[in-house]
Amino acid sequence: MNSDKFTPRLLGIMFVFVAVASLLSGFMLMSLNYSMTGPPDNISETMISFSDNPTMVQMSIVGFLIEAVAIVLLTVLLYTTLKTKNKIIARWAFGLWIIEAVFLAVRQINAFSLLYTSQEYVKAGAPYSSYFQTLGSLFYELMHFSYDVQMVFYCMGGMLFYYLFLKSKYVPKVLSLFGIMAASLGFIGELFALFGYDVPLYVFLPILPFELAIGVWLIVKGFNSSAINSQSAKTDTNQIK
Repeated sequence: MNSDKFTPRLLGIMFVFVAVASLLSGFMLMSLNYSMTGPPDNISETMISFSDNPTMVQMSIVGFLIEAVAIVLLTVLLYTTLKTKNKIIARWAFGLWIIEAVFLAVRQINAFSLLYTSQEYVKAGAPYSSYFQTLGSLFYELMHFSYDVQMVFYCMGGMLFYYLFLKSKYVPKVLSLFGIMAASLGFIGELFALFGYDVPLYVFLPILPFELAIGVWLIVKGFNSSAINSQSAKTDTNQIK
């Protein structure tokens, strides 16, 4: 019984932790004239902002790296919890979210490169037209590309994991459907973004409240007891056979 309570609570904590880490790290970046949905209006202003606030950039990088580690831990927990429902789907979801974590980590290399280039740009007197701006634009675009690809893998893996939640009945049906809807909407938005379309931020907003909602639910309520009992009964029957 204790393990039945511990696992969902740990899952809930990880869901909330990932959501909060992503939110705080993202806010730190956006406070530095960084746009999550497209290129900046003025790359020079963004580079100067990065150079003037290196600690903020570094804190954002560390926050996203911590989030990447948390995603790996959450993925392992979800896989071990949901693999009994469909091992093939669970494996695909596991792989997709691990790739998401890798792209999230790679994006921080580009963020650090943009910070270093921005500092050198300011040291050179912030010339109006220079190769520093070209490099800055390159690293900025690489950050955006890594983010878009990362989100594609998140949304694909999320649709699979949340489908398994729906199948397992561990959480309310409406919560699982909310997750599938949020991930599906985000996936469609990211496909448009990868093909060069400007996608408004509100397309991706449902993802955050879902992660917070399922996290809080798992912490407070845990898994549906009837679903757990049903799973235990099936396991006992299989052992007898």
